[in-house]
Amino acid sequence: MTVFNDRTIRYASVWEDADVLCRALEPVARQGNLLSIASGGDNALALLTLNPARVVACDLSGAQLACLELRRAAFARLEHRELLAFLGVTPSGARRLYYRALSLPGPLRAFWDERMGWIERGVIHAGKFERYLRFFGLRVLPLLYSAEIRRALLSEKSPQEQQRFYDQRWNTRAWRCLFLAFFSRQVLGSAGRDPALLRHVRVHVGRRLLARARHGLARVSTWDNPYLTYIMTGNYALHALPRYLRAEHFEAIRDRLDRLELFHGPIQATGRGPFDGFNLSDLFEYFSPQEHRQVYSELVAQARPGARLVYWNLLASRGAVPGLPVTRLQAEARALHRQDRAWFYQALQVDRRD
Repeated sequence: MTVFNDRTIRYASVWEDADVLCRALEPVARQGNLLSIASGGDNALALLTLNPARVVACDLSGAQLACLELRRAAFARLEHRELLAFLGVTPSGARRLYYRALSLPGPLRAFWDERMGWIERGVIHAGKFERYLRFFGLRVLPLLYSAEIRRALLSEKSPQEQQRFYDQRWNTRAWRCLFLAFFSRQVLGSAGRDPALLRHVRVHVGRRLLARARHGLARVSTWDNPYLTYIMTGNYALHALPRYLRAEHFEAIRDRLDRLELFHGPIQATGRGPFDGFNLSDLFEYFSPQEHRQVYSELVAQARPGARLVYWNLLASRGAVPGLPVTRLQAEARALHRQDRAWFYQALQVDRRD
């Protein structure tokens, strides 16, 4: 099992669609106990909008938990406009002042004091993966497309207009070649993620992601898509924010911050179950088939009857383990996946504990 470097922020933001996650968990979430991968913290906070009794956010990396703790402190102390400025969505010269106003325990304060440059630039941009994507959007894409065409990609269009724009103006040979190179196993592994995280991948990485990019740019709304907007411009837009940052959810999240618990260690070892819902991100991508079966089984053992396990497949196919009391909700998962604005995942899995 991979053990992450505690000093490295791999993901300063979360790259699974929180709206899809919340739709999948909504039937079991109200006043329920939810278990979530922490990562950058976005989706653990988004789950609070479902009014659960508690959300246990877990990560092997102390640095990832520090990202979530900082967001929680910012929600508690700042107003919505200030939160967007502090995190890095909107321009601000006052991030250091906002940071000093937060109530942070000593170890967390020490962690972020050592990374004041990221506080000042906006912490949603602090991850290795975000730097990789920003380089693509801000340095690589301008080599292929004018600013006018890049803006047009993200403009509001009908589905027919969007398909036509992709076919006639975006989908060039140069785009395909450059995409395959930038998102190859070698470049993605070293500059974006980590070679170890691709150890169990058996497909051609660039081609698989290019096929998903074709879907995301031609068939999923580009105008209000926060994930595509970030990839293409290096930031979110006010009309294209992830769920946890939208104004309509701010007060609900702030009011329920005391329901959020953090756990540093393997997700199957929290000892805080049983749980009604699980946000497992793309956790099983990083495991061998044997590790997947073991961890999945341990999680099912902590699930109440009727509980839901939600997770994504990016490049490695992982699903419910045969022989366990679990039903795959395949039709629902496929319907939700068609709505998924984090379009690069090949599949969404929704399993129900019998």
